[in-house]
Amino acid sequence: MEQLIALIWNIADDVLRDVFLRGQYRDVILPMVVLRRLDALLEPTKVAVEQEYKSQIEAGLADNLDEEALKDESGQTYYNLSKWTLNRLKNQSSDNNDINYTNFIEYLNGYSENVKDVLKNFEFYAKVKKLADNDRLISIIERITDPRLNLTDRPATDPDGLPLPAVSNLQMGTLFEELLRRFNEENNEEAGEHFTPRDVIELLAKMVFEPVKDNLPKIISLYDPACGSGGMLTEGRDYLLNMGVTPNAIQMYGTEVNPETYAICKSDFIIKGVDPEGMHRGNTITENHFHNKQFGYMLTNPPYGKSWKEDKKKIYHDKDLLDARFNLKLTNFIGEEEIVDSTPRTSDGQLLFILEEVDKMKSLEAQPQGSRVASIHNGSSLFTGDAGSGESNIRRYYLIENNLVDAIVQLPNNIFYNTGISTYVWLLSNHKQDHKVQLIDASKAFDKLRKNLGSRNCEVTPKDADDIVRIYMNRTECEANDDVRISSKIFDGDDFRYYSVQIERPLRLRCRFSAVKCDELLFDSSMMELSKWLYQTYGDKVYSGLEAEVTDIKEYLNENELKLTDKKFTTLVSAKKWQERRALQQAAMKLMHKVGTAEYDDYNLFLALNQKAIKELGLKLTAAQLKTILRTNAVQDPTAKPVIAKVLKAKNKDIPAFLATYGIDESLLPDYGYYPQTDGTYVTYEADSDLRDIEKIPVKEDIWEYVQREVNPYVSEAWINLPVTKIGCEISFNKYFYKPAQLRSLEENEHDILELDRQSQGFIEALLKLM
Repeated sequence: MEQLIALIWNIADDVLRDVFLRGQYRDVILPMVVLRRLDALLEPTKVAVEQEYKSQIEAGLADNLDEEALKDESGQTYYNLSKWTLNRLKNQSSDNNDINYTNFIEYLNGYSENVKDVLKNFEFYAKVKKLADNDRLISIIERITDPRLNLTDRPATDPDGLPLPAVSNLQMGTLFEELLRRFNEENNEEAGEHFTPRDVIELLAKMVFEPVKDNLPKIISLYDPACGSGGMLTEGRDYLLNMGVTPNAIQMYGTEVNPETYAICKSDFIIKGVDPEGMHRGNTITENHFHNKQFGYMLTNPPYGKSWKEDKKKIYHDKDLLDARFNLKLTNFIGEEEIVDSTPRTSDGQLLFILEEVDKMKSLEAQPQGSRVASIHNGSSLFTGDAGSGESNIRRYYLIENNLVDAIVQLPNNIFYNTGISTYVWLLSNHKQDHKVQLIDASKAFDKLRKNLGSRNCEVTPKDADDIVRIYMNRTECEANDDVRISSKIFDGDDFRYYSVQIERPLRLRCRFSAVKCDELLFDSSMMELSKWLYQTYGDKVYSGLEAEVTDIKEYLNENELKLTDKKFTTLVSAKKWQERRALQQAAMKLMHKVGTAEYDDYNLFLALNQKAIKELGLKLTAAQLKTILRTNAVQDPTAKPVIAKVLKAKNKDIPAFLATYGIDESLLPDYGYYPQTDGTYVTYEADSDLRDIEKIPVKEDIWEYVQREVNPYVSEAWINLPVTKIGCEISFNKYFYKPAQLRSLEENEHDILELDRQSQGFIEALLKLM
């Protein structure tokens, strides 16, 4: 096998150098290897296929060939209808490169659609043209059909009379994967995107299949929604074959968005004699290609930290999410079920793949053993996103509240080719034996590589993999030691969930009318300086329209590197907006003259005086306009009286509804922002957003008791804004496994200083005396 790989590897250096960049060798050599293997397997049945094709043409089936009949004659899942084979192309080659190119294209076009699909996604036709134009096409055909390079399934003899063994489908698959591994390791940056190291895949396969190896279904369906070059699927298949599962019992499916890696994946399947029809080239996020299928087992390493902003446009209509996979039914804080859009932020779409995986799990009715998933993600999947965000909702609902998370394993850093960040394996199951979640810290379970491969500088050893699987299967809690470099802890799902509770404090305002403040009402508060510049430059023209000045205004914005959206710019120059703000400024000045410029430390009194003045002056102001005027003439002051939001009568139905909804005792109403008055009413205060605090309270704790213990002793006048409470979920490995380095004692430090002093013959002591 090594000799075959070396012969093929040398073709790249000998034939492709100076024609293709080194990073492009893979996309020429791999298709040629595939073609040589297919060509060799089709040679014995070439005549039979030609006869069947001729019969179908004579029967008038030229536009509607019976492909199954052709495959039956070829004995494979593919065929070739051209008159050419690679050896014929070599033996009948011409000195004219154009003729050689035409013949080779005819040969390629003779293949069945599944093979042409691979060639198309390799963009192989363009590469063939480049080979021909550089006089290398026949050279590469000669090298790939070299009699010393036997890629057939039949024994052969080399030119020196030495025997060359046959290459089985399994051996051919191994050869192809080894070539792929070498190419990927040479191009480490790309490898990280499309190629998961074999030791990691083997670990995932073990964790998925080992616990259920004695209870596998008769037909095993294996799926990867981000299959890359197919390593997860082929390694998973190999693991099952080694367990004694028959090949026909394994069905594989995958989706890959990148054309070249899709072609590699499909090529690998064809070479191994595996049906490639389960492979789909497409976008898992925007296309629910397997919407009518579910799968028993899934292995995947989806992209993380990758924007899906463009994809988002395809699954939304305006603001409506069209894809049911990403709409979750959640129970809110008061126990009501809601359908919630749970898509994560557009900067990172990795958790969408988890939703796809859960959507494709087989139900227990369809597969009593349940479905099992191993999915690799970075740390963002564990803790990014506040309560109520898409990320938190995915973790909370699908993965925790639905008891789907079996375990999460932290892998060693620098285990992948193009990233050294922490990565984690999520192990999901819809047929768990308990309602616990196991966290396994395997970040130290590795051996160093002798040579770095990009960022990859270590590997998971077979012993470490066995230890991880044993600890996982036995649900063992343990601390890492010299022999077993793994820590493990087991938790309830609620240990990761929390209430996001908003703690409020009253807004306090000191008020006084000022002509300067009233004049500020002329300007757009969101573009204050720009509005002032516009008025200073164009004066009263702002009230009649600035259409003729738009070019100059935009030039000013560009010169000062000021960027405005079209909507903002329209607002800035809108005569109607300027007129509305002038009317508000004029009303404010009238109120100032009526109320006066005295200072008030009670906003509520200031409001009442202005409401009275509005009636006396006959002004028409909405509540929002009056609020704008008064807030412009007010400043926050902790010594002022709190701003009243509402005064509720004792019989107001809001209060009993609040008590019933949240199960609160009436005596505790002040702790929730309802303050009883001597006349039987309740007062609520406006909250100061600058003093607002968000507390993360574990769901196992009582919110009121937590606030009494952790908040009230330090913050006066605080209340709990219970209606806005959200449920969040985050999982922090550092919280449970991080151990800070032990600090040196004072005695140790003193000893070392004195020892240094002794060695320096009293220099430190003398220096200290000088100071």
